[in-house]
Formats: sequence, C-alpha cells, structure tokens
Amino acid sequence: MSHYCRQWRLKPSTAKTVSSVFHLHNASATRDLSVSHDGQRLRYDRHPTYLGVTLDRTLTCREHLTKTAGKLKNRNNLLMKLAGSSWGANADTLRSSALALCYSAAEYCAPVWSRSAHTSLVDVQLNSTMHLISGTLRPTPLPWLPVLANIEPPALRRKAATDKLVEKVIAHDTWPIYSDIFFPPPQRLTSRKPLWQDLQPVDIKSRWRENWKSAKVVNSHLVVDPTIRQPGFVLPRQQWSLLNRFRTAQGHCGACRKKWRLTDTDLCSCGETQTMSHIVDSCPLTKLNGGLSQLHTAVDDALIWLTNYGSS
Repeated sequence: MSHYCRQWRLKPSTAKTVSSVFHLHNASATRDLSVSHDGQRLRYDRHPTYLGVTLDRTLTCREHLTKTAGKLKNRNNLLMKLAGSSWGANADTLRSSALALCYSAAEYCAPVWSRSAHTSLVDVQLNSTMHLISGTLRPTPLPWLPVLANIEPPALRRKAATDKLVEKVIAHDTWPIYSDIFFPPPQRLTSRKPLWQDLQPVDIKSRWRENWKSAKVVNSHLVVDPTIRQPGFVLPRQQWSLLNRFRTAQGHCGACRKKWRLTDTDLCSCGETQTMSHIVDSCPLTKLNGGLSQLHTAVDDALIWLTNYGSS
C-alpha cells in the first residue's frame, strides 16, 4: 500500500486512516486486522464510517440503523416539545418539522440499507414521529399513522428513493455502478436482497392506495383516498388529536381504559360498554347526529360536538 501511495503521490494521514475487514466468518469476529503504512500500524475499526454510513463486518447495516434510530429518538423529543407547546402545534407545522428533522436523517442513503433486515429499528422511531403529528395513542393500528400524518409509509418512501437512484444510473451507463446493477455477479447468499433483484419502479401513491384497501383496520371505510390530507388537518392540537382517536377507535373510553388496566369497569354512564364508537354513534347521552361518519368530515356541527365533548 505504501508503494501504491508513493506511485500516485498520495499522502494519507496515518492518524485518520483506519483498517477494517468484511466477512461472514463468525469465529474470526473478534480478531483484529494488522495493517501498517510506512512502518506505522493503522488503527483497526470494527465499524468504520464511509460517507456518513456506518459499516459493519457482515454489511447488514445494523450498526448504522441503530445509530440512526438513536438520532431519531432525540429529534422526536424535540418534536414532542413542539407538540406540547401552545404555539405551532398544529398538524401542518408538526409535519413540516418532522420532514425536516426526522425524515431527512432517517432516509439518508436509504438505497444502501433499505433492504436490510434491521429497517424496523428506524421504522419504530418514524412511527413515533407520526404518532406525534396525528396525536394518536400507541395502540393505534399502524396503517392509520401515514394516513393521518399525510406522509407516505417509510417502506414506500425508501422504494421511491431507490427507484430515483436506478433512474439516474440508467441515464449514465458509463458509471461503474451501472455494470454492478445491470450485470451483477451470481448471488451466493439467499438471505441477502441486493438492489438489482427489484428494479421495477413503483408508483408509491397507487401502491399506498392498494395497501390501504387490503388493510384490515378499524374504520378504514372512512378514508377513500389515503394519499390526501384528511379533514381537520388544520384544527388546533386538542381537537385534531381527539378527532383522530375517534377515527382509530383508540382513546380514553371505558373499554380501552379497562384494557390498559386503568379502571375496573368498561361501562358507560348509560349502562352500555363504552367504546369510542359507542360515544359518538349510539350513547343517548353523548351521540352525534350522523355518528362517526359525520365527525370524520369535520364540518361545523361535528367540530362543535367535538369541542363540547373535549371540554366535558
């Protein structure tokens, strides 16, 4: 290596240069690689960082995704402060802040690691981000979160980023990556899912609509098109959160509170089992004319009912 550097007049900094090795031989996982340059031993780094991506021995991107998840958790804490304030806490502001703070970090170099088996580490934190935007509770069915936050599902956004990269590579067939993708070597590990296995571009909005139609979630009939902003998106934080909890059937009602072991009874004041749908649809003490379908539209009568119920 020293001869190569001298030949091409390269002067790498020994203090900043590290050595690493990538392999699947678990018996040698703790073995350090000894590499020297000009008589000085280079520091061995098990998880080197290259262009902002942390690499690991087996190239599963687990270390990188773990770091990214920790970064997202800290940024979600900032978003939580904004959501709990009396200013700028509406869904539109939170959505813009989330895209700038959280999604920008979560999707960095996504085509590199989007097919990793550890993407759930990032998805968990993005789900928390969408919980903050929509004001929903943890038991909310996951398909509801992108719909209420008006942000495409994380997997589809990563697929769109990969499709964009492939499109750029197709336009530059002289790039070295072109032959890597379109003339790949034989696959040896069935557990790996290289980029070139799925080069078919996807319309993420159409795929999102298809996924929503096939998803078996409560009250899915309320949403005809999941790709558009749902009614009430610009409402104040308290009304927006309460509206979404009725939509998702997960809120502070007798049935949910008993399930969460916060109370011993699930009965309403009228004597029936108190669910979120019971409150708005059938309870003689609280029901809204038109029920949940009317509430979902967020028209004036529904908002008045929602305000009165939230203050009671």
